Amino acid sequence: MMSTGQLLAFSAMALAIILIPGPTVLFVVGRALAHGRGTALTSVVGNEIGALALVVAVALGIGSIVERSVVVFTALKLAGAAYLVYLGVQAFRHRRSLTEAIGGAGGAAGRSRARDLWQGFVVGATNPKTTVFFAAVLPQFVDRGHGHVPLQMLVFGLIFVVIALLCDSCWGLAAGAARGWFARSPRRLAAIGGTGGLMMIGLGVTIAATGRKD
Repeated sequence: MMSTGQLLAFSAMALAIILIPGPTVLFVVGRALAHGRGTALTSVVGNEIGALALVVAVALGIGSIVERSVVVFTALKLAGAAYLVYLGVQAFRHRRSLTEAIGGAGGAAGRSRARDLWQGFVVGATNPKTTVFFAAVLPQFVDRGHGHVPLQMLVFGLIFVVIALLCDSCWGLAAGAARGWFARSPRRLAAIGGTGGLMMIGLGVTIAATGRKD
């Protein structure tokens, strides 16, 4: 259905886009610094599930509506930005309680992971950079002559998500390892937790303030 050349070309393009630090990378690093490696990795999984939802939307034709409509695109962008600011404020407010949180409570782990997964999903599904990439760039690699256009889009989207999952997980692991050193000192841990929160707030403000001009 799709040639090896198509798959390799798209994979190279996707890798280039993913390797450039953007909203997702900053979000994952911020989560790792504020809450630890487990939260960061769970957020990565949620983020990629959100990206998959965007792929499905593009394959069904909804993505083009978002990409072409300034109103819809702006609403999506602002919703994601506001949610990032909210998460950042929460992380900053609770930065001094991180030392106690490291021990964790076994009974609360399930709920915490589910919440982290959901938060990652919301950020991934409202990421304007990913939305535009899927709606404007991904279709260019589809060979309409081969038919099954939605299926081709889903395959390309899945490739993107797998590459993003691997790369973003590396960022989360690296930031989580750095946080381990800070965890040896309550003061340092509070500082790095606040930094992670401020990163998410700054990311939300940046996303809200930039974007399309048309």
